[in-house]
Amino acid sequence: MLSVDQISVEQPLSLKEQDWAEPEAPCLSCPCDGPPNSLAVSEGTGDPTGASEAYELLQSALHQEGLPSTLDRTAEPRTGFGPLDMTVCILGAPTAFLPVLLEGGARCPGAMLLCLSPAWASRVPSETQPGAWSLLLSRAVSFEAGGRSALEAFAPPRRATYATGTFATATWAAELARDLDCPTGGSAPLARLLEDLLAARGVLAARAGLPVPPTLAFAPPRPGGALPGLDGAPGLRLVQLSSTAGQDGLIQEELGAFLGGAAMAPYTQVAVRPAGWRWRGSGARSTHTKVEGAAVAQAVQGWLRSLQEEESVLVEALVPTAHLPAPTSPTRSVSPRPPMALRICTVVCRSWGDRPQLCQVACCVGRAEAPVRHGAALPQGLDSALQQWGLTEPGQRQALGARLRHAAEAAMAAILDMEAELTPEQRGGTRVQTDVMGMDFLLTCVGDSLELMALSANMQQCLETCGLAEAMGRSVGEPTGDLPRLLAETMLHRAQCHLLEGKDILLIGAGGVSKSFVWDAARDYGLKIHLVESDPEHFAAGLAETFLPYDSTEHRRDEEHAERVVELVQARGLRPHGCLCYWDDCVVLAALVCQRLGLHTNPPAAVRLAKQKSRTHQHLLQCRQGRPPPATYAVPCCPVQSHGDVERAAAALPFPAVAKLEYGAGAVGVRLVESASECHAHVERLWRDLRADADHPGIGLGWGNSMLLMEYVPGTEHDVDLVLFEGQLLGAWVSDNGPTRVPAFLETAACMPSCLPPDRQAQLVRAAQQCCLACGLVDGVFNVELKLGPGGPRLLEINPRMGGFYLRDWIREVYGADLLLAAVLVACGLRPVLPARPAARTHLAGVMCLASLHGPALGAGGGLEALRALQARGLVRLNRLFEQPEAGEYEEPCLSVACSGETHRDACLRLLSLCQALGIDSPHYPVAHFLSHFK
Repeated sequence: MLSVDQISVEQPLSLKEQDWAEPEAPCLSCPCDGPPNSLAVSEGTGDPTGASEAYELLQSALHQEGLPSTLDRTAEPRTGFGPLDMTVCILGAPTAFLPVLLEGGARCPGAMLLCLSPAWASRVPSETQPGAWSLLLSRAVSFEAGGRSALEAFAPPRRATYATGTFATATWAAELARDLDCPTGGSAPLARLLEDLLAARGVLAARAGLPVPPTLAFAPPRPGGALPGLDGAPGLRLVQLSSTAGQDGLIQEELGAFLGGAAMAPYTQVAVRPAGWRWRGSGARSTHTKVEGAAVAQAVQGWLRSLQEEESVLVEALVPTAHLPAPTSPTRSVSPRPPMALRICTVVCRSWGDRPQLCQVACCVGRAEAPVRHGAALPQGLDSALQQWGLTEPGQRQALGARLRHAAEAAMAAILDMEAELTPEQRGGTRVQTDVMGMDFLLTCVGDSLELMALSANMQQCLETCGLAEAMGRSVGEPTGDLPRLLAETMLHRAQCHLLEGKDILLIGAGGVSKSFVWDAARDYGLKIHLVESDPEHFAAGLAETFLPYDSTEHRRDEEHAERVVELVQARGLRPHGCLCYWDDCVVLAALVCQRLGLHTNPPAAVRLAKQKSRTHQHLLQCRQGRPPPATYAVPCCPVQSHGDVERAAAALPFPAVAKLEYGAGAVGVRLVESASECHAHVERLWRDLRADADHPGIGLGWGNSMLLMEYVPGTEHDVDLVLFEGQLLGAWVSDNGPTRVPAFLETAACMPSCLPPDRQAQLVRAAQQCCLACGLVDGVFNVELKLGPGGPRLLEINPRMGGFYLRDWIREVYGADLLLAAVLVACGLRPVLPARPAARTHLAGVMCLASLHGPALGAGGGLEALRALQARGLVRLNRLFEQPEAGEYEEPCLSVACSGETHRDACLRLLSLCQALGIDSPHYPVAHFLSHFK
């Protein structure tokens, strides 16, 4: 709680009856502010007034931002758009979404379209979803990099893959967006529900646990039943008026109890106002002292007579903004400050993984006797507003900002939960959901602490206010905020997911139990998986759309296997849109199959080069171009296929050195050797024990059991998971590994995000990207293992596939991005949209468990059941790595256990406590030591 000692409560508001006020509107420039534009957009549009005015408004807004006017390209209609082209359509007025359109145009040129007239679009019955409609655009304004825009015609019309718009103000936009077959960010029914003050406050109080102004509501019966979320909402009471008989007495009784009740004790005044869709943005209300019960009752009865269906009358406490003494100077006289009110506007979006994320905050200040309305005052930042209010301590302002973030995101989570319970008809379609919303808060005083009180929710007003604050900041050199980027990414992400629905994906190799998440993801994304798998009894056989059993375990014959697989695919009449592989053994086979089917892929030679570890380093050592050249990251190594090779390698490399399988995975067989004799003994033992895939499936023995000897590299170990498309880096995530259990180099612990400073993380990411490109890997999701020493990063190995173990799960949890989705998009030839500046939403620390050390504690000791119970409560993250783990010299981890926290320290402390309680921590497995590296 923030102490507010010596806070003085605002003086009582002067009584003032307020007549109808104009609806709230954005602060827009007149069209005459911009340059003259002779483009006749009204010709042939069927909307000679609305489209022209909206178009001129767009030109004015572009001019004010210093951007070029829209070009007219309608003389040459655009063609050639197919089912894999992304089309994000904004319906309605241009100003609210203009920053998003500009950002989206920079990220995905030509994908963001603005429709200004109902004559520019049409609805046709959906070919994929019975009862739904496809939205087709014959004309729209498109946006590209550099703020350029163009009015375009499309022949044939272009199909929308995502739609949203100003549904709260444009009836035609709401009608076009009804019951679409593509994802839709909002609808008229949702807007009406969200902007009904009574409904919104009920949801915020009951589901989000947010304080709202004490409110008494009177409402006639609703045709659709009671509003959702009103039961048990603290601070809110709804009185259903069933008939006029006895109504006056009931109103008097309820008002008396409310005005004299404990909830109203801190307040002296109330406002009487109508609530419902029709009253959004109006200033219709009257104010009274709470002792004027008769006047309040008269105002309630007056509003009741003018209500329409699904409207109500609210009697709410006039909660004053907390008043802090302004800082004084001994050399300046302080003039009296009139009572002021502060409205805090927030914009929240449905971010990656359907999580609410606060995008931006803006504050508006006005006189306390009149409501501070959107569009009536210029916005300012939260920090400066709080300083102006008297919060001089930076720590207090930061704490209040953190509380505001939590409250705004909790508010949206409550709204989304409520929406999920509505029927498609109530939402306005099966694909409709709220993707962006505004929340207004008041900073008030409760006892001796400051409290954020939720006032209302809206679809557009906060977006316009925060957009104006963003534009004002740019005019004085402030950096661009997160609002346009986050909203554009939300829309583009949903549009991309829609593109994949129903697509046929050929999967080469199903992998083990650690890859079982793929089948849930395939269902969620609407993918049709056609699986090629060597094990005819694999658990995924019944989960795939098509199961193609084919034994490809002898991967030295992958050219032959690729021919047979293509024959199988063609014999079934399959025409996959993409081919994917995340199982280490099958990456080369997948590339060969893609090549033969004409699908998007890396050259098979590049995948072979990355797959064979010694060839990777030897190739990079020859790459001397660049600053620095890729050779900088390579480590000297020698292939070992015989004991004679051991002697030659020992003569070329210093000891200690690292011996490992040439095609190995999971660190099986990796060992630190101190001398040539140790290396001889190790390779002899390994060649005896691990000869073929059946000896230890999944570690690359289908490629043979040849070895390599590599120079030992000191430093900390890290994973870089990166997404490349046509050689361009689209996303990269760095994780830290704890100390391995030398001499076997088995992974012990990990954390995400990395503890490294940004410049050191940047070194790792650039090294990983350069190594992949130098090997010819330009398209896909790759996992690169590196060590980081004082002199910079050094490569351990490149895995030409998605990272294994827990990495996909952790990256989704911490950053929201899905590596599997990115891999599918690239396989289909689509450029993935990923977070441009990913910020960690939490910190994860995890530890690996071994069957040999932890089997008794996890099994008979009940540890695994306890962990599953904690996972069900969201307190730990479990990732099973093997169905039946084997102990012994070539043991692999069987389970990853992770805890989250607001900081690395919090996560590590929680994890250590858990491991000590369950017996995972022991003198033979010192978890505290493993986690001590994450600082």
